[in-house]
Amino acid sequence: MEHTSATSPSLLHPTAQSSLADWLAYIESMHPKGINGIELGLGKVQEVAKRLGLRFDCPVFTVAGTNGKGSTCAMLESILGQAGYKTGVYTSPHLVHFEERMRLLGEAAPATKFVAAFAEVESARCQKGSEIALTYFEFTTLAILWALSQEGLDAVILEVGLGGRLDAVNIIDTDCAIITSIDLDHMELLGPDRESIGREKAGIMRTGRPVIVSDPVPPQSVLDRALEIGADLWQVGTDFNVSGDKQQWGWAGRGRRYSGLAYPALRGANQLVNASGVLAALTAMRERLPVTAQAVRNGMAFVELPGRFQIIPGQPSLVLDVAHNPHSVAALAANLDAMGFFPTTHAIFGAMADKDLAPMLAKVGPMIDRWYFTDLPSPRAASGASLQAQWQAQNTRKDASATTHADPMQALDAAIAAADPADRIVVFGSFYTVGGVLQQGTPRLQAKHLNP
Repeated sequence: MEHTSATSPSLLHPTAQSSLADWLAYIESMHPKGINGIELGLGKVQEVAKRLGLRFDCPVFTVAGTNGKGSTCAMLESILGQAGYKTGVYTSPHLVHFEERMRLLGEAAPATKFVAAFAEVESARCQKGSEIALTYFEFTTLAILWALSQEGLDAVILEVGLGGRLDAVNIIDTDCAIITSIDLDHMELLGPDRESIGREKAGIMRTGRPVIVSDPVPPQSVLDRALEIGADLWQVGTDFNVSGDKQQWGWAGRGRRYSGLAYPALRGANQLVNASGVLAALTAMRERLPVTAQAVRNGMAFVELPGRFQIIPGQPSLVLDVAHNPHSVAALAANLDAMGFFPTTHAIFGAMADKDLAPMLAKVGPMIDRWYFTDLPSPRAASGASLQAQWQAQNTRKDASATTHADPMQALDAAIAAADPADRIVVFGSFYTVGGVLQQGTPRLQAKHLNP
C-alpha cells in the first residue's frame, strides 16, 4: 500500500524537481521508527507549522472517530461539491496510491502538488540552524495541510489519523468538529476503554464552535468535554434525528428538515449514522456554507468511496471492506447477512498484529466458509499463518476451511480459482489487504467455470 519505490542512496536531500517516490523514500528514512512510528504530541508539528505560516482562510471541518471517518468526509465533500464549493480533503491512510491522501474538487491531487509541499516542509523544519525531527505521518500531514492552504478553497475537510487531541491534524483550529462512532481500537495509545478513547477524540472540539456527535451512544467523556470547554454540542437523538423506511429517509434538527431522501450511495446500514452527522454539520455551518436541498440529494446519490462495503458486480460477487476492528467487522457481518443467500462465501483477510482478532473472527465466522489468510507488506502485520492459528483456536465449524497466502492478490487468485459463479468473495481487514487487490485496478470477476 505505501510507496516503496527505491531511491538512490546518494539522494540525501530531494529537491522540488525530485519525484514523489524519491521524496516518500526520503521521508521514510528520516525517522528511526519508519513509516509506522507513532509519536503522539503536537509541539514539533506546531513549531514547523509556525515556520510555514500555515493558516486557512475558509471553514475547516475536522472528523475524528473509530469508524465512519472516511465515509463522513466523502459525503461532506460530495454535497459541498454539488453546491458549487471548491473542496479540499485530507484523508489517511491510502488504499493504493499516496496521492489519494489529498483530494482537490473530488479528485486525487497530482504528484507535483505533494513534491512542492514536501520541499516547503523540509525547508521549514531545517530553518534557523535547528533541525526538527518529524515522523512520516507528521511530515506528510504538514505538507498536505500546507498544500491545501495554497489552493484558494471554499471548504477544507480534515480526517484525523489517530485519536484527536494529540494527532497532527489538531494543530488546525476547526470550525466544525465531527465525532463519528467510537469503539475499541489503538488501545495501547488511546486508552483501555471507550471513555478514555472518547476523551482523546474530544480533543478536536473548540470553544463556541459546533461539535457534531453522530455516535448514537457516545461515551460520557465526549459530552463532558463539550460542556467543559463550552463547545456547541449537536447530539444525535437530542439536537437532530433520523427517520426512515425501506425506500427513503429523513433528517430533522435545529430549524432544518430534509424529507424523502434517497439512501446514500455508500452501502451499509451504518452509513445512515454517518449521513445524519454530515447533515448536522452542514446545518451548523449553513451561514458560512449554505447548501440547497438539491445539493444534499445529489451529493448523497453520487458519493463514492472505495473499500467501504464496496460491492463489485461479477461472477462471483466481490465485496471490499476496510473493516479492521470489532465494531466495523460487526457492521460488515450485518451488511453481508443482508445481501441474501450465496452458496459459499470466501474471505481474504489480513490484519495488523495489534488488533483484537478474537471478536472479529467470531462476528463474521458464521458466514465465512473458506478463509484465505494473507501476509501483508508491513512490519506491524500479523502473518497469514498466525491469523490462521488464531482462527483455528476458536473455530467451531467443521465445514469451514482455511489456507495461507503470501499477499492479498495471491489469496484472491486462489479464491477465484475455487469459487463458483454464484459464490461471493469478501476481501476485508487492513487497508493493506484491500489495497493489495486494487493494485492493478478494480478486479472484475468472471468465474472461470463460465468459460470452459
